[in-house]
Amino acid sequence: MNLSRWMTSTILVFWCATVRAQVLDPGRLALLKWYEANQAASFVLGGSPPLGALVFDGTHMWTSKVADGLVLKLRVSDGAIVGTFAVSTNGLAIAYDGANIWVANLDGNSLTKLRASDGTILGTLAVGNSMRHAAFDGTHLWLSNGGTNDVTKVRASDGSILGTFPVGLQPAAVAFDGKNVWVVNASSNSVTKLRASDGGNLGTFAVGAFPRGIAYDGTSVWITNRNDNTVTRLRAIDGLLLGTFPVGHFPFGIAFDGTSVWVTNNMDNTVSRLSTTDGGSLGTFNAGATPLHIAFDGTSEWVASSGGTTVSKL
Repeated sequence: MNLSRWMTSTILVFWCATVRAQVLDPGRLALLKWYEANQAASFVLGGSPPLGALVFDGTHMWTSKVADGLVLKLRVSDGAIVGTFAVSTNGLAIAYDGANIWVANLDGNSLTKLRASDGTILGTLAVGNSMRHAAFDGTHLWLSNGGTNDVTKVRASDGSILGTFPVGLQPAAVAFDGKNVWVVNASSNSVTKLRASDGGNLGTFAVGAFPRGIAYDGTSVWITNRNDNTVTRLRAIDGLLLGTFPVGHFPFGIAFDGTSVWVTNNMDNTVSRLSTTDGGSLGTFNAGATPLHIAFDGTSEWVASSGGTTVSKL
């Protein structure tokens, strides 16, 4: 064998061994991201920390500047700020209803509605008590009230309050599964399932220690357990426990990307990626200082810092 052929053969063997050592996820192949390299970009938004939740409107990413009483509109291609809009302080929760952005103001117990196209404020409603999270069910907003251990249902078209429903202690994140609303009860170590049509309680299910975040993947709900560094998976149809999986320290936010779930590990400055098939680890990636909230834009994950004013795009 001549030298050139030997070198070609050696390179091919090395490449094949490298590929076999990685998890070849068809979904990632389709996105031209079959490799597991960490290619995070970071964008400094300025002002005072921390950043609140993130939400994607189909074109832009939105986040709140909690201490500054602002909400920012970011261009997803490069993280540029294309709009800055004043709301109340401590706007931790944020949601999108297909046309408008809703910001729940923890301090003022109010809900501000902004037109997504230009940020015009369309109204501010008195609602809730110490609101922690918001979710949209296609018609209504559901807001968790940490101060009163309940959730409020608000009609998005006109802001009418349609009901307030008791859940567990210190309700946090909320998710919609197509028919029902799931509420994380941080101090009860549980999640409550409510029927979206009328708020009927369909059950409360035990999870890990001090749960904080929740995501729905089409069949299951995934819950981050801050105090035991795990993620719990429940079958959405009946709340059956399907597994508990280790992640990093202080897991908080969680997002579904179509094939996997991503979890922020606040104390490790990383995010973990888990397979929705079996909960197996698909990688751990750097994500800036003290990552907390996370959202998916259809291609990339966006992670907001709780100790600064930086968002990372993975």
